[in-house]
Amino acid sequence: MNPEKDFAPLTPNIVRALNDKLYEKRKVAALEIEKLVRDFVAQNNTMQIKHVIQTLSQEFALSQHPHSRKGGLIGLAACSIALGKDSGLYLKELIEPVLTCFNDADSRLRYYACEALYNIVKVARGAVLPHFNVLFDGLSKLAADPDPNVKSGSELLDRLLKDIVTESNKFDLVGFIPLLRERIYSNNQYARQFIISWILVLVSVPDINLLDYLPEILDGLFQILGDNGKEIRKMCEVVLGEFLKEIKKNPSSVKFAEMANILVIHCQTTDDLIQLTAMCWMREFIQLAGRVMLPYSSGILTAVLPCLAYDDRKKSIKEVANVCNQSLMKLVTPEDDEPDEPKPVAQRQTEPNPEDSLPKQEGTANGGPGGSCDSSFGSGISVFTSASIDRAPVTLHLDGIVQVLNCHLSDTAIGMMTRIAVLKWLYHLYIKTPRKMFRHTDSLFPILLQTLSDESDEVVLKDLEVLAEIASSPAGQTDDPGTPDGPDFRVSHSELRVPSSGRANLLNPPSTKGLECSPSTPTMNSYFYKFMINLLQTFSSERKLLEARGPFIIRQLCLLLNAENIFHSMADILLREEDLKFASTMVHTLNTILLTSTELFQLRNQLKDLKTLESQNLFCCLYRSWCHNPVTTVSLCFLTQNYRHAYDLIQKFGDLEVTVDFLTEVDKLVQLIECPIFTYLRLQLLDVKNNPYLIKALYGLLMLLPQSSAFQLLSHRLQCVPNPELLQTEDSLKAAPKSQKGDSPSIDYTELLQHFEKVQKQHLEVRHQRSGRGDHLDRRVVL
Repeated sequence: MNPEKDFAPLTPNIVRALNDKLYEKRKVAALEIEKLVRDFVAQNNTMQIKHVIQTLSQEFALSQHPHSRKGGLIGLAACSIALGKDSGLYLKELIEPVLTCFNDADSRLRYYACEALYNIVKVARGAVLPHFNVLFDGLSKLAADPDPNVKSGSELLDRLLKDIVTESNKFDLVGFIPLLRERIYSNNQYARQFIISWILVLVSVPDINLLDYLPEILDGLFQILGDNGKEIRKMCEVVLGEFLKEIKKNPSSVKFAEMANILVIHCQTTDDLIQLTAMCWMREFIQLAGRVMLPYSSGILTAVLPCLAYDDRKKSIKEVANVCNQSLMKLVTPEDDEPDEPKPVAQRQTEPNPEDSLPKQEGTANGGPGGSCDSSFGSGISVFTSASIDRAPVTLHLDGIVQVLNCHLSDTAIGMMTRIAVLKWLYHLYIKTPRKMFRHTDSLFPILLQTLSDESDEVVLKDLEVLAEIASSPAGQTDDPGTPDGPDFRVSHSELRVPSSGRANLLNPPSTKGLECSPSTPTMNSYFYKFMINLLQTFSSERKLLEARGPFIIRQLCLLLNAENIFHSMADILLREEDLKFASTMVHTLNTILLTSTELFQLRNQLKDLKTLESQNLFCCLYRSWCHNPVTTVSLCFLTQNYRHAYDLIQKFGDLEVTVDFLTEVDKLVQLIECPIFTYLRLQLLDVKNNPYLIKALYGLLMLLPQSSAFQLLSHRLQCVPNPELLQTEDSLKAAPKSQKGDSPSIDYTELLQHFEKVQKQHLEVRHQRSGRGDHLDRRVVL
């Protein structure tokens, strides 16, 4: 420093002492400056006061010499003390040089700067609030200072500033929020603690409504909640808890829409505390905001659904997620099935951009969505549509919701409970908003069919409920059911590989519309027949599914839909099946279900007597398809008490190719005859006179069987028949009364028998085509 330079009104002694390396001498100089400034205040000499402050600032506090800077700092503090209440007039000049020293490399000097600013603020009190942002900025840097003394000094200043803000009602919150939003993304542990402590203070001040600006800092708070320090995490939990209390007290003033996307992001983080907290917030938002949250359903489901599959290690998150899911589901009502009306142009222009509610880039870097379905959303698809709590009515847009549900259901790695929840959502949407949902049915149909192969019975049950609702909902009826929407599902009977020869003779050809809606399914819509076709195609391509789950699936469908419709439609489709081996297997499966399942009790009773025209038509329909399997055809005749026709069929068995599989099926039929389902048949054996063809048919089965356990079983049963000699004479048969259990007179049994022979001929030809060449070679070798 130049000793010859004029520092007036500072005396040479003051200047010399301010530059001294000893603190005591600089303190003496500060006392002299305080006295000097007091005199200028008494004289109202503002020019000299400014000159003193400027000299201390430029020549000392901002000097290159460290001792001079220390002297300048203590001198500026002395000026503030001397000015007292008038220090507010000179705060900018007093504060700026001190804050500059906060960045000094010398930790001792940073400490002196902190001490000086403390004295300045202590004197000025509320007058420093217009300069709060620069003070806060400087303090936030000192909060992370590596020197413990500096940190200690900054904490004293911080407490003082908090007291001033708490006492004052002139705090400029609007001006402070941008700085807070910027600083809240600091990764430094101490800076984070500093930020959280300030937010906690501001929340506690009655005159400061920080809730209005919560959307701007919420993402940052969740970032801090993931800090490694337990104390900081605890402080952040307290802050978020206080905000949530305020939200519950004043839900009408909360900007739910602007924070929904932030919560969705943090509900998908890997940090358990962040995820649980965000999920709790989401639960409150849904319950407090109600239908206002509906536009954000797709994003909420993206976050919530995966959590439903968590194990006990994340039980708390799972439970809260389940509440969120249930609460959101309840918001969907039949009102949402109303057609969407186009919004006026003016309204569309005034709506905020969805991206406005997104958190800052640096804030989402560590907490972005981690769901498995992210890849399904294109860059042009927004999870949310921005909305306000005051805007009504709320329109439910299903496109995004269905996309999320479809994505989760397609993900084979997703948990069972999540898949069940997805299916419950689909079922709920089809119940509440059927007209809108049927626009998406063609895209959902394949994955719903695929889900039938799921390992979980619960998943399959829910899946069947959805498919049954699709098949039976009145909203699914179309004018042209043969040409459903979308290129992927143009289903017709041609896909079932219908045999080209003799089709017209097998069954009266229905109309084009009849192909999609079976004559006996008046309550079903156009998707019912399509469902049956695809279900049989699935069984055909996945034989293991048919073996493991086929009976279970069909029985459940019989409970969910009309059993007659199920069997009638499947029989109708199988009649056109070209894969005769599959047709035989499928018919055998259906027959076993028909004869053994409790769910089919009513249908069995309907077929038992064939008293009505409907039951006779159903029998004829089943019979034509049952002909793919000779033994099941006989069992159907036993069920319907067509004993004479059963006897005629068995007579034809001599012309068939008797294989081991054939005899095994006869064996199983004998076992079935001994089951409770055929109790009435066994009792009819007591009335030999009126049931001669029943006895003859059973004897026919006995003659087909080798002398196995089934042979012995049936033989013992027939030995119990009284007066078997009555069967010997033809006259006794002709004398049988009209009430005998024979064939229904309204059914053309001759035509049915011809049909049976034709079908069996087709089966024989197919078997010979498959193995004929090999058979000839074998014969040649034997010869």
